[in-house]
Amino acid sequence: MSSNSERQSAVDFAERVRENQRRRRSNLKSHYDFIVCGSGSSGSVVARHLAENPDVSVLLLEAGDTDDVPSVTEAARWFENLGSERDWKFVAQPNPHLNGRSMPLSMGKVLGGGSSINVMAWARGHKNDWDFFASESGDTAWNYESVLNIYRRIEDWRGAPDPTRRGTGGLVFVQPAPDPNPIAPAMVEGARSIGMPAFDSNNGHLMEGDGGASVTDLRVRDGKRLSVFRAYAFPYMDRPNLTVLTHALVTKLTLEGKRTTGVEIAFEGKIQRITAGLEVVLSLGAIHTPKVLMLSGIGDEAELRRLGLPVIQHLPGVGQNFQDHFGVGCVWEYQQPLAPRNNGGEATFFWKSNLGLDTPDLQACQAEVPICSAETGAKFNPSPASWSLFGGLVRPNSRGQIRLTGPNPDDPVQIEANTLSHPDDLKAAVACVELCREIGNSAALRPFTKREVMPGNLRGAALEDFIRDAASTYHHQTCTAKMGRDSMSVVDGQLKVYGIENLRIADGSIMPRVTTGNTMAPCIIIGERAAEALRNEHRLETSSADDITMTAAGASQSTAPRY
Repeated sequence: MSSNSERQSAVDFAERVRENQRRRRSNLKSHYDFIVCGSGSSGSVVARHLAENPDVSVLLLEAGDTDDVPSVTEAARWFENLGSERDWKFVAQPNPHLNGRSMPLSMGKVLGGGSSINVMAWARGHKNDWDFFASESGDTAWNYESVLNIYRRIEDWRGAPDPTRRGTGGLVFVQPAPDPNPIAPAMVEGARSIGMPAFDSNNGHLMEGDGGASVTDLRVRDGKRLSVFRAYAFPYMDRPNLTVLTHALVTKLTLEGKRTTGVEIAFEGKIQRITAGLEVVLSLGAIHTPKVLMLSGIGDEAELRRLGLPVIQHLPGVGQNFQDHFGVGCVWEYQQPLAPRNNGGEATFFWKSNLGLDTPDLQACQAEVPICSAETGAKFNPSPASWSLFGGLVRPNSRGQIRLTGPNPDDPVQIEANTLSHPDDLKAAVACVELCREIGNSAALRPFTKREVMPGNLRGAALEDFIRDAASTYHHQTCTAKMGRDSMSVVDGQLKVYGIENLRIADGSIMPRVTTGNTMAPCIIIGERAAEALRNEHRLETSSADDITMTAAGASQSTAPRY
């Protein structure tokens, strides 16, 4: 726990931040060196590392409001943010593969983005994910070995020592769920009892092989959320070269020919233009990043012409390749109710639906509350005193798309998620539900279980119908501006938008395919890689006090800028 002097120091620093940012906001400039659009798990990282150079001015734009509210700061209250003003409250189109249902798709609209409303799980992605990123981009700085070096540098790991895979002393505090609800280690034991190996962490060794079960690594300390914004951007907000502007909605990019010159924002009731002397970075997430690109004339030529938008750069992959993890709630009623601890979901497993796969394609997270869709909730009516295994598909084959419905920023986007549209996804979901039921009904969990609520012993078409009714998002929307070298790629390995100068994308939309597991940690890596590329290209230096915060991945000491 913090001492009184540490608490007072934190209070004093927060006051300096408030006063500094009040001045920055009241004297908003029309020109900055860098404009970072979006304060989420990638944008906060980019803004921090750019601001480490005291000679460059950085503007970080956020459409939402402050994160200084109890539902964000108190880890156990994360669910209160869903459907609130801190949620964009997107809804996908009606989907025939979900029995005609429209799936809600929450995304963070608050300082910190998704990292301020998520369940705080730390999942670094599988070794094969990162090697795939490297092969798609043609850049070894994306491979697992390179990314592992970044993870080791940024982590402050407080679990079982693993010096080859984990780091200490970095910006990102991570620990296994402390003092977990007894049901969490019981789930790990239940998984072990059916032949699944158990690990100290859901990262490290587990994410290099065939899968396994563990208590979950969390970004929680003393019951408080540790968002990416608070870890990266907030500590630099007392500086004169970082301006963080809330309630600032990015509506489009400004361009001269194919050179990005800045952004238009809706702010204080009017549209304002702000120019960027060096670069603009889009970190708006997998729905708003393609929207802003298309509104700016960057996208599929036929789609842009259909809406009467100018065609600045034909990039047919913008808005395509949409991917998301979905889950199916399998629910048991508690024998004796147990209050949730930490984030209310403290154990997980990764496994394969088919032994022929090279990477686990299934993930289940144990939740200490009932998880159900509106349809399954109405049908099965689980007691509030229930727990769940939320069985998910983390390597989906289904692909969706994001489309504009009109040429104006206030025209809503059309999200065709296409969940379960690929038949292999339904087969994998069936395997996942059956696996969850086997673990949930195992001897290790029997002391916690009064009865299985859902799905019960369904088979065949009845089980498939249950899955179509139950499927809901894991909130891992990604891949709509993918990195690669084919005709559908939007950015290269340095995250530059093809054909457009002074514009990069740094968020989950650049993933060629969604990573295996929760996406916050990989989005930090994307932010770190973007910052490295920007600082290399513009030869940015920092004061000596900041030298340890970054190194250039893959660059030799003789050629790398001094960090």
